[in-house]
Amino acid sequence: MRFQGRVAVITGGGSGLGRVLARRFAAEGASVIVADVVGHSATAVADEISEAGGRSLAHTTDVTDSSGVEAMVETAREAFGPVQILVNNAARATDADFLDLSEETWEEDVAITLKGPFLCSQAVLADMTENRSGVILNIASVNALTYFGNEAYSAAKAGILSLTRSLAVRYGPFGVRVNAIAPGTLRTPAWEQRRQKDPEVFERVSKWYPLGRIGEPEDVAGAALFLASDEAAWISGAVLPVDGGLTAGNLQMAQEIVIGSEDHTP
Repeated sequence: MRFQGRVAVITGGGSGLGRVLARRFAAEGASVIVADVVGHSATAVADEISEAGGRSLAHTTDVTDSSGVEAMVETAREAFGPVQILVNNAARATDADFLDLSEETWEEDVAITLKGPFLCSQAVLADMTENRSGVILNIASVNALTYFGNEAYSAAKAGILSLTRSLAVRYGPFGVRVNAIAPGTLRTPAWEQRRQKDPEVFERVSKWYPLGRIGEPEDVAGAALFLASDEAAWISGAVLPVDGGLTAGNLQMAQEIVIGSEDHTP
């Protein structure tokens, strides 16, 4: 077990990718704090972990509230010990045209997606630097790397990449590693409302992925476990796309360019 005896906090751990991450870290021996703004969802995941023989505790946490974040970290410390692994997964993306995006919605999306990782990282770093060891893993997005809509969310995710590099450099001398994962489209409950309106969306989107499918939360979880483990002991400040090849290039576009070119040169 890669994380036996270690304490991990997973924000947004009550559903979707966060739920899978919480369960996988617990299965690898970590004592997991499942943090989510929806308390009953966090409790349900913590119960799943406990029933499977793992150690877990739910905490209702608004990652945009500094006092709530501090309480979460203190709860983890009292229950299991200092936080050694933080996974900043909580985020929000509002599906709205940019010209219809209100100032309030922009602030809420950016607060949850970027301010949350700032507050959570700040809250755990004191123990990590004192113990000369720790891992912060930020869940970014391919939206941070190129344009896929959701302007507020995308701007916040791009900010996470800068924050990742900054913290990796500043706290590397204290034994703290900070990395980011940039997932592509994942089959999670966050897409359910869209799928109800557009049942074929996954099939249509899959055509843009070189590997021919959208991602599953387990695809990201495998990368997260690696980056948080001692196997990645000399990796810090990195951004790992887990995107089925999406950001490597677009074959469909390339083929259309070739078809329209006499010399077949893209």
